Amino acid sequence: MNTLPCQGCKGLCCGPVPITEKERTNIHKKLKAIPKKLRENLEQQPRFSGTCIFYDMNKDQCGIHSFRPEICRMFGYYEDLVCFRKPELATKGKVTMKEKYIGLLSIDFTWKDFR
Repeated sequence: MNTLPCQGCKGLCCGPVPITEKERTNIHKKLKAIPKKLRENLEQQPRFSGTCIFYDMNKDQCGIHSFRPEICRMFGYYEDLVCFRKPELATKGKVTMKEKYIGLLSIDFTWKDFR
């Protein structure tokens, strides 16, 4: 399976990220299991405007990759979520979500909502 060329993008494609209530709850729960120092490091990083609050600018990768939202898992593989660096990977049709979004990371939900 081909993978996305995410290194070097600095999160420009990562946000704002819509999340469901279930995802918000899961992220909140899983964040508590991350060592405090790592959480604080991630929280204090400056980011480009609109970039997901969980994007790790220092490591140039998702800071919550193992429990990232479903929309992030779909990115690059659906025609309405195309990666500009590798658009040929978007071989699936339009995204259809079963659950309703409750807001956007970085806009409606910030780090204060996950403490």
